[in-house]
Amino acid sequence: MSVTTSPGKETGPSPQEMRRAMGAFASGVTVVAGIDGGEPVGFACQSFASVSLEPPLILFCADHRGRSWPRIRPAGRFNVSVLAEGQDEVCTRFGSGQGRKFEDLAWHASPWGTPVIEGVLLRVECVVHDVHVAGDHDVVIGRVLAVDAPGEEAQPMIFFRGGFGLGPAVAAPELWGWGDHWG
Repeated sequence: MSVTTSPGKETGPSPQEMRRAMGAFASGVTVVAGIDGGEPVGFACQSFASVSLEPPLILFCADHRGRSWPRIRPAGRFNVSVLAEGQDEVCTRFGSGQGRKFEDLAWHASPWGTPVIEGVLLRVECVVHDVHVAGDHDVVIGRVLAVDAPGEEAQPMIFFRGGFGLGPAVAAPELWGWGDHWG
């Protein structure tokens, strides 16, 4: 697939072309979670990265039209859980825009008041440091308060070309991905 624009035409690829092209970049899968009015909220997120070691900063991107991020942002605290291979049910639950994501899910509050999901590779506790609007998403910079790597021996969940894993892909749930308005 090749998509180009001619000089002077600055429209770029369509959302579908962009999604297909960016699917060639393998990424880990995370869940961003916080508390709103005493209720846990969260969403699956592929766009997560370390930004700085001093001070310790991370970033993630969230659709500012989504259901969860607008509820997490006012609390000012969140965590990012890096999912392990085999956590397909957790990924499906948080990658969907439907249903109550924490319903019947075992979780507890961290010392910082954010929801802890069991069985993850890594959990990063943060406060909102800065938010930048970028198109239909917010680029959220989080100041890291603590890290916990309970699953450091496990393998990560990888999203690649619309499915999970790098070998024969395990199909992603319907509407899982950019078009599901994560966040």
